[in-house]
Amino acid sequence: MELEQINKQESVAVDSEKWVCDSSFDSKGRVPLRASTGAWKASLFIIGIEFSERLSYFGLATSLIIYLTKVLQQDLKTAAKSVNYWSGVTTMIPLLGGFVADAYLGRFSTVLASSIIYVMGLFILTMSRVIPGLKPCDSATCQEPRKIHEIFFFLAIYLISIGTGGHKPSLESFGADQFDDDHPEERRKKMSFFNWWNFALCSGLILGVTLIVYVQDHVSWAAADIILTAVMLFSILIFCLGRPFYRFRKPTGSPLKPMLQVLVASILKRNLVYPPPDQLYEVPKSDKTNGRLLFHTKNLEFLDKAAIIDETQDLAANKPNPWRLATVTNVEELKLIINMIPIWLTTLPFGICVAQASTFFIKQGTTLNLKIIHNFKIPPASIYALAAIGMIVSVVVYDKILVPFLRKVSGNERGINILQRIGIGMVFSVATMVVAALVERKRLNIVEKNPLKGSLSMNVFWLAPQFLIIGMGDGFALVGLQEYFYDQVPDSMRSLGIAFYLSVLGAANFLSILLITLVDRVTDKGGKSWFGKDLNTSRLDYFYWLLAGITAGNLCIFTFVAMRYSYKNVRTSTVAVADCYEGGDAIESVS
Repeated sequence: MELEQINKQESVAVDSEKWVCDSSFDSKGRVPLRASTGAWKASLFIIGIEFSERLSYFGLATSLIIYLTKVLQQDLKTAAKSVNYWSGVTTMIPLLGGFVADAYLGRFSTVLASSIIYVMGLFILTMSRVIPGLKPCDSATCQEPRKIHEIFFFLAIYLISIGTGGHKPSLESFGADQFDDDHPEERRKKMSFFNWWNFALCSGLILGVTLIVYVQDHVSWAAADIILTAVMLFSILIFCLGRPFYRFRKPTGSPLKPMLQVLVASILKRNLVYPPPDQLYEVPKSDKTNGRLLFHTKNLEFLDKAAIIDETQDLAANKPNPWRLATVTNVEELKLIINMIPIWLTTLPFGICVAQASTFFIKQGTTLNLKIIHNFKIPPASIYALAAIGMIVSVVVYDKILVPFLRKVSGNERGINILQRIGIGMVFSVATMVVAALVERKRLNIVEKNPLKGSLSMNVFWLAPQFLIIGMGDGFALVGLQEYFYDQVPDSMRSLGIAFYLSVLGAANFLSILLITLVDRVTDKGGKSWFGKDLNTSRLDYFYWLLAGITAGNLCIFTFVAMRYSYKNVRTSTVAVADCYEGGDAIESVS
């Protein structure tokens, strides 16, 4: 009997090494072969289209405030709000795109459909700058841009927003799906995936804010749009060519329905007495077809009542009514979402700091000396490349130096847990705002001494520290947020998980608009608004100090919340995922 059990365990181990048994399937609908599908061989195709999309996005986003002020002739305050509105919509729509991907279309189909919408937006944008009747002006100089151009321009960039809404959450979660959480080697590769995903993102960003912005500045906006459209079309082709190597997951219907069922069941059973945790209802592991089983946790115990088996439920005779009886896993999945709310809220001030880099930081560059060598000038938006460089440096140092070292020291598979990584990034955001305030104060001092010449005697690389520091902060906080929201949501909601991460940035952009409006009104009543018609009549240094104070105060709250956070605890064939964080001892035998 003992020999038979050993043979069975060895057979399971061999099968799990050959086949991927995590509810995924290959391009022909079969159980995927580990050797020929997934992991890096598949994710490289996916990372490729992310590179192209970020090239397009940042090629447009970083120069948007310049286009709005110089071509569409908006004042600084209006242009900053327009950029924040667009960025906010672009990063909030993924909540809808992620839901559609998880519930109905699947991630591959959602990426493909949204990429087509994205290309349509780029095509209309190109038309608005190429077709004579749609151009902003007939001549190089004009008093007011044409309304028809504004209509087509905003239609195009918001189509790009819709495309991004399906593209971003589905693509990143689809890439992470290529790694099997129950396979130790692939699980470690997945931890590196988010780091190298952001490396590709930053590479696309750097080319977008250097090459594409240079073409916009020295050739034409239309030429840049043609390049972006062609690159995006080519990357869609590459993405489709990778189809035989992908691992797919079947959409499971609305992930919100089981959570509503848990809530209803717990309310209906609110008067029942709590039984021991091992008496709560759970389906056998062999009957679980989608996702993984979760261990019971002690927080939010009132929801556990949904999993109490009462005398009216005959489990042997029929399938239980999900509105009356929920599994422990379904209860724990709802707990995960509720536990995320404080984390989501306390990361918003970090997102507000990030929003300044693509608006006021870029606009600051337009007032400085842009010469590098001799008569060569860089476009103002190209300074944003330093943020990407800072992010790349921090990601590489973290992945290749810090994580291996911290694994040896702490015994933690991740080196440090995810929320610690996010907290470190928040410290960088406080430092960014302090440095930005000091640099802006210096710039205004120069303007005061020579109002006619302004700050042209000050080199643009005075902005380098604030871009580098915010980039290094992104390497910790943004990558950490991506991993956190992908990893800690229920398995059926992973596209929505990435959308939750993006919604932090989206909500932060809207909060930035609100903060600018409030500060403008309050300071205007005090005598002089901090936001004038241009930078030289504004007091951005005061605004940066305000953000530094808000972010520092919020960091204390985030630390308090993070110290009490309970990580997702998954039943696997080897060891609970929570062990990666806390060194727990929850182990379930493969037999």
